[in-house]
Amino acid sequence: MRKSSLNRWLLAGAALTMSASAMANEELLKLQQDPNYWVMPSGNYSGWRYSELKQINNQNAHQLQAAWTFSTGVLRGHEGGPLVLPPSATGLDTDTLFVHAAFPNNVFAINLDTLEVVWEYVPVQDYDTVVPVMCCDTVNRGLAYGDGKIFLQQADTTLVAINAKTGEKVWSVVNGDPKKGQTNTNAPHVMKDKVFTGISGAEFGVRCWMNAYNIKDGSMAWRAYSMGPDSDILVDPNKTTELGKPIGKDSSLKTWKGDQWKIGGGSVWGWWPYDPDLNLMYYGSGNPSTWDPVVRPGDNKWSMTMFARDVDTGMAKWVYQMTPHDEWDYDGINEMVLHDVTVKGKKHKGLVHFDRNGFGYTMDRVTGELLVAEKYDPAVNWATHVDMKTGRPQVVARYSTHHNGEDVNTTNICPAALGTKDQQPSAYSPRTGLHYVPTNHVCMNYEPVSGGEYVAGQPYVNAVLSMFPAGRVCPDCPNNNAEDNNLGNFIAWDANTGKIVWSIPERFSVWSGALATAGDVVFYGNLEGYLKAIDAKSGKLLWKFKTPSGIIGNVNTWAHKGKQYVGVLSGVGGWAGIGMAAGLINDTDGLGAVGAYKGLNSFTRLGGVLSVFSLP
Repeated sequence: MRKSSLNRWLLAGAALTMSASAMANEELLKLQQDPNYWVMPSGNYSGWRYSELKQINNQNAHQLQAAWTFSTGVLRGHEGGPLVLPPSATGLDTDTLFVHAAFPNNVFAINLDTLEVVWEYVPVQDYDTVVPVMCCDTVNRGLAYGDGKIFLQQADTTLVAINAKTGEKVWSVVNGDPKKGQTNTNAPHVMKDKVFTGISGAEFGVRCWMNAYNIKDGSMAWRAYSMGPDSDILVDPNKTTELGKPIGKDSSLKTWKGDQWKIGGGSVWGWWPYDPDLNLMYYGSGNPSTWDPVVRPGDNKWSMTMFARDVDTGMAKWVYQMTPHDEWDYDGINEMVLHDVTVKGKKHKGLVHFDRNGFGYTMDRVTGELLVAEKYDPAVNWATHVDMKTGRPQVVARYSTHHNGEDVNTTNICPAALGTKDQQPSAYSPRTGLHYVPTNHVCMNYEPVSGGEYVAGQPYVNAVLSMFPAGRVCPDCPNNNAEDNNLGNFIAWDANTGKIVWSIPERFSVWSGALATAGDVVFYGNLEGYLKAIDAKSGKLLWKFKTPSGIIGNVNTWAHKGKQYVGVLSGVGGWAGIGMAAGLINDTDGLGAVGAYKGLNSFTRLGGVLSVFSLP
């Protein structure tokens, strides 16, 4: 072939590749604007968990009725929620709902005209290899869509692309190795021509990462580790910044003792937004390994960190470490929510993050500037405040497990390792300007244990903890009908000021994802199994319904043939409910720590049911 012909061929191939990428991205950008569908885990790229649907509103929500249910056939903790896609995306004849199950992660496509199963994808996974190394129940947080494919991240780390029309596997790729303690529970996320997935395993000494795979064939585009050499974590020492300053060479290596970074933790398993204008995706990393802080002196960067990364290259534009040298298992994986904010009279392209450490952060998502950092639970006591110049929390020595030392039980630390909020994603309403945040109101005693050594594939925790209620969350709240010991709280939060607007105390942790709508209704579920509808402005209870099991799933909404539906997966489990899900209600080891939730045994049952509601 002549050189000129070869060049034309290469240019044509590049154009086709770019066109396919653009088409996949443009499709999702368009689909996310249609409130009749729910096309990605958080509803839109900004992570709002908000819908413009308003057929169900704060005037008629009390009339909601059960419309239909679907059982996944798995009796275990069900997190995440379904996708709803149009025929233009799937090639099927009608709107289709796609729902997942906890391990073994079956996927179902449901015809919304007939409610019949169109196809079922059944993964083959080795229970004995995978389940024993899953930290906190066998949950799965859902599916993703792009380029005519449904993406499933299996627990055994296999990422699968499934033909949305036929249910046949298009490609699969292995993301990790369960024999080394590496597993997955996160939902994949599609951005442009890539599908993103993290890895879990900090409790097994895994050095964790974010991976980007090409949606066409599953080939790896890039991998960014949470800690290690600059080339591994994809940072530029001179251009990547923290609070406006370059992080410098070996920013991670300098904060670990010796080569401890090689077993450093920093799991990645949350919910990840994307700003198409900036071409940046955002996510958080989890706790460092091990839970015993004494043996790993230093800030342990970049665990417990927000990352803003270029989608194409993976290069980090900015980072911010919320909890340097984590001493309490305060994973930084919780969702980031993108919207404009006005802080002290100045407008910013904002990023809002409710960290497990109990502080709600408002950042400038362009620069990484810290704008707000305030406690979003009054019980938080491990730090007095966050220094707005350095970004560092001011730790109270009494609650420092490192300061108090190994084999010493540090008592009454708030929040517990569950965090003030764990994976349960918040919702944001542009109508009210408020975030609706499901939270935990739980404290703990924490004892780092000496002597534990790292063994690949074995738990690397080295701490014992117990959790208990933090007391009555808000004695003066008008919505407080709960007893004196609350384990949960549902709040409305103003990210511009860092203040709670109203609060609904709950008997148990609020472990479900929230949903806000243009009907000024906010939905959430609780561990008792109730799905609740509340007024977005006042927090007034409008309606509730008892589903078959405790709710740790995320509430979604869609419309079909002119009718709005609200759906949620119920199936008690996750860390807050694992005592029920795994039969460990009396478990006392460091990972279970479920004593505070014994009351669940009396009124909730195992389940795996999608419950769907509509107006009469």
